[in-house]
Amino acid sequence: MITLEGLKAICPRTKAGRLAIFVEPLNEAMSEFEINTPQREAAFIAQAAHETMGFVHLKEIGSGARYEGRADLGNDEPGEGVAMKGHGIFQLTGDKNFQAAGVALHGDRDWYRYNPELAAEPLEACRIAGWYWQSNGLNELADAQNFRKISIRINGGLNGYADRCAYWERAKETLA
Repeated sequence: MITLEGLKAICPRTKAGRLAIFVEPLNEAMSEFEINTPQREAAFIAQAAHETMGFVHLKEIGSGARYEGRADLGNDEPGEGVAMKGHGIFQLTGDKNFQAAGVALHGDRDWYRYNPELAAEPLEACRIAGWYWQSNGLNELADAQNFRKISIRINGGLNGYADRCAYWERAKETLA
């Protein structure tokens, strides 16, 4: 379980008021998706902190134009790349992924698809991240302390790995 004080220790550059809106949604999502040990919580929060720049950005900063026409993301209609650019904690991207999250969390493939902004709301962002975490076997990787592989599954590579590790070290210390 994370507290505001703990989240502030992990994300020291983020204002407490901003972090406060994430405490309850993070705890609910971690409970729902069995992110329920200090190792799992530390890895999850560290990845979330990196991906959101300290829980500041819940939408990808770029325009999303680079996702236009990306069949691998299910973006086959004009405008889908821009509309369904990264949203939420782990930057849910593309029509295919928005539909999968909608089905998994709400039983409705169009839940986020026609209103992707919902995925950038703190509670939904935390639930989507928790669902992604659990459904991609990241609890097991956290149990094995395989932070590198977790980073690759979330990011597709090791972008920002040093920053991810810095958050992870603070999270491990805070949640120990």
